[in-house]
Amino acid sequence: MTTEIIGIIATYGITLLLAIPLGRYIARVFAGEKVWTDFLSPFERLIFRLSGIDSTKEMNWKEQMKAMLTVSSIWLVYAFFALLYQDKLPLNPDHNPGQTPDLAFNTAISFLVNCNIQDYSGETGVTYFTQLFVLMFLHFMSAASAIAAMMAVYKGLKEKSVTTLGNFWNYFVKSITRFLLPGSILIAIILAFNGTPTSYAGKDTIITMQGDTTQVSRGPAAAMIAIKHLGTNGGGWFGANSAHPLECPNYLTYMVEMIAQVVIPIALIFALGFYLKKMKFAYVIFGVMTIGMFMFLIPTLQAEIHGNGEIAKMGINSANTAMEGKEIRFGIPATAYWSTVTTIISTGSANGAHDSYMPITTATQLMAMMVNCFYGGCGAGFLNYYIFIIIAVFISGLMVGRTPEFMGHKVEAREMKIASIVALLHPFLILSFTALACFVLVRFPGIHWAFQPKNWLGNPGYHGFSEMLYQYTSCAANNGSAMSGLTANNFFWNVSTGIVLLFSRFIPIIGPVAIAGLMAQKKYIPESAGTLRTDTGTFGVMTMAVIIIIAALAFFPALALGPLAEFFTMK
Repeated sequence: MTTEIIGIIATYGITLLLAIPLGRYIARVFAGEKVWTDFLSPFERLIFRLSGIDSTKEMNWKEQMKAMLTVSSIWLVYAFFALLYQDKLPLNPDHNPGQTPDLAFNTAISFLVNCNIQDYSGETGVTYFTQLFVLMFLHFMSAASAIAAMMAVYKGLKEKSVTTLGNFWNYFVKSITRFLLPGSILIAIILAFNGTPTSYAGKDTIITMQGDTTQVSRGPAAAMIAIKHLGTNGGGWFGANSAHPLECPNYLTYMVEMIAQVVIPIALIFALGFYLKKMKFAYVIFGVMTIGMFMFLIPTLQAEIHGNGEIAKMGINSANTAMEGKEIRFGIPATAYWSTVTTIISTGSANGAHDSYMPITTATQLMAMMVNCFYGGCGAGFLNYYIFIIIAVFISGLMVGRTPEFMGHKVEAREMKIASIVALLHPFLILSFTALACFVLVRFPGIHWAFQPKNWLGNPGYHGFSEMLYQYTSCAANNGSAMSGLTANNFFWNVSTGIVLLFSRFIPIIGPVAIAGLMAQKKYIPESAGTLRTDTGTFGVMTMAVIIIIAALAFFPALALGPLAEFFTMK
């Protein structure tokens, strides 16, 4: 067990060692400074020329968001029809059928918005063509879109008084060419040389060690698995996700995939410090986010390592009895660390069965997604945190009797209204849709649908409620992980979660960019003795308090009905 603990400490330590120089590099790329990847500039100019885009044209926040929403709409239509008719497209050696309209609707939206929740199994639900040219394509596009939006906010924070926030297309393309694509190529090579398939052949027939004959799916998986982690996307090539031995063959690939998930979200925090030349501010943000991560990781490790007390009551030795659903090759701590990291950021990949975790772990996973701002996904993580900064600045200013200011600009009623809407939208979507699902399940269990509500849940009671709450929480957080006890591939769940996915992706991006654009237009106010310092531990504590009060306490009643109730019934 000690060795396994050391393994996750080493993994996180290497992530930090890589994140700091990567953050400096990202800041220099977007600041227009000279970097070693400038040899890609002619290729980028060619992309802009062929697309008819002037990458030097400054755009205000409305133009930035119009560009993002326009291109996202086109990708959504493309993805929907490709998935619907994938059986008629090439690269389908296993002859997988096309998706139903409701499943194609859900899958297209899910991968468009960086959630990547899968109401299908990777081996049978999609083809090689749609895996590569739809889902993997959207892995790059969704991550780059959020980073581009984040850079618009960074630009607004950096400038004293401007009406424009840079160029969306410049941020978007450089996010892909300068670090998402090169990083994915490196990771894919490591995975391929360690046994992850890169073949275009169909399923292979093998004889197992037990003597059984079975078929094993293959395909060019390494490339997709690389960007699914580096872009904090999720969505496994195989149905078992990274618990599948071909998706994560050994401990080296485990470490690589874990580092890939976290390195860009952390690097973007340091990039903020380098870009603004305010490293103390970046360290405060990093400190709050890291403390938040450990608040979830430590209880998770404790719950999973100590095992299931119900087994001990049966007279069975309870030591190491929480192995069901875990990655037995790497041990419980490795699975526990993965489950925490994958839920505090928006990757949502898994190397264990989330339906099998102890109730306390289920609670920490849910809370990680409900808070949704400790590291977070590529770009979107800081955008979520930025909302809480604005609220914390406003409250702090009122407490000392001053007009709230942040980065030399006043935070006034208009900005607070936007921040409040964004902050309240998250719990509203999760709780209201969970309530709707419970109402339908209880009042209309045998309604004449193709898939009746009484057949949704594989587990009754508190655990079943947790499964429904988890599904909407995962969608609202753009996470994509799920508790497998819920049968979600039906019209109700595909459509309702699709609606949640759309609202929970774009409004939390548009809101922060709008705030940054509106504040950047205001007259710059130089710092004075009365200016609220945001680069201090005190402000970090204030921000954490706001996160706990707004993002955490709103969900406590729902948690009490699900994982917490299940936990106390086990005592």
